[in-house]
Amino acid sequence: MKIEIWSDVMCPFCYIGKRHFEEALSKFDNQNQLEIEWKSFLLDPTIPANSTENQIDYLVQRKGMSREQVATMLANITQMAKDAGLNFDFEKIITANSTQAHRLIQFAKTKGLADELKERLFEAYFTDGKNIADPKILTELGMEIGLDKEELQNAFDDEIYLYQMKQDIQEAQNIGVRGVPFFVFDRKYGISGAQPAEVFLETLEKSFGEWKEKNPSIELQNSKGFSCDINGNCD
Repeated sequence: MKIEIWSDVMCPFCYIGKRHFEEALSKFDNQNQLEIEWKSFLLDPTIPANSTENQIDYLVQRKGMSREQVATMLANITQMAKDAGLNFDFEKIITANSTQAHRLIQFAKTKGLADELKERLFEAYFTDGKNIADPKILTELGMEIGLDKEELQNAFDDEIYLYQMKQDIQEAQNIGVRGVPFFVFDRKYGISGAQPAEVFLETLEKSFGEWKEKNPSIELQNSKGFSCDINGNCD
């Protein structure tokens, strides 16, 4: 069964939601029958590619909030993250355009490492205070999870990954996604936001049960004879 997750690297609730979802997965007995795909979403594509603005100034200037409002909001989010086992440091965060990060996530999909890269990007942004718009930093992060340096650098120039990112964003608009994180289960059920793990688990079990009814396992009664296997062994 397929689960699609729209999120942005610079979204704190996407990281928290990822942890809640993973907690639900740890209690789900059929993980090996799930296909999980990360989908791109840009919360603010107007952020300049070379921005080095800190998170507090960004929220004050772009969102029209007072510093007191921002401080209260970020304290609440930091506590939510802590409850999920995460360490957010908003004082260190560099508010960066996440387009290049999404291009690399699209590339990582082709290597089966999208989840690993997504996790490392979240950590780099919210905990380490790294600039996730910097190609050099992104290359280092990709190499940390096992991606090839030359292929990573080529991914920045390959238009296919930018196209795939835009396709994800268009698809989100088509199905009515207005904010992230947004989880879609078997194109039938959706969960918006960093819901508790119990909500994810309930939806997992419900959607998987319905999917299983339509996709029953095939169990054959075999009559064995002489044969050869894929390793060239014959008996």
